[in-house]
Amino acid sequence: MSRMSAVNKYRAERWCYLHHLEPVAWLIRSWIYLIHNSFVPYKCEIGEGTEFGYKGIGLVIHSNAKIGKDCMIGTNVTIGGGAGGNNAAIAAFDAVRRTVPVIGNRVQVSTGAKVLGNIVVGDDVIIGANAVVINDVPAGAVVGGCRQEY
Repeated sequence: MSRMSAVNKYRAERWCYLHHLEPVAWLIRSWIYLIHNSFVPYKCEIGEGTEFGYKGIGLVIHSNAKIGKDCMIGTNVTIGGGAGGNNAAIAAFDAVRRTVPVIGNRVQVSTGAKVLGNIVVGDDVIIGANAVVINDVPAGAVVGGCRQEY
């Protein structure tokens, strides 16, 4: 494990956040953004042993997301919910989609994958490169592409 990876910086910012040192946590989050071009907020929960591929380049993780233990998250992965907007109709629609994914233990999320919305990804799942996951995924499944059938 490299000391310069985004996951190690995340662990430091998370520690600061949990110990009421939010300004320091914010600085570390900004450092992650500048160095790795990634958004890994200190409010998200990432389990022990979870690693980011290529030191975490291009990750976007929603601040309410939960990622289990011993996962591998590839580059350019998005784990998030709905997008906000100024339009009242978009804002009303977004209020329904405000919840975000919960990812189980020992999950591999390959490069470029998007895991979006109020879904649960079970343990021991493999999500293929550039897959778009918008439905729950049962434990032990392999997901690829944009079609959501298992």
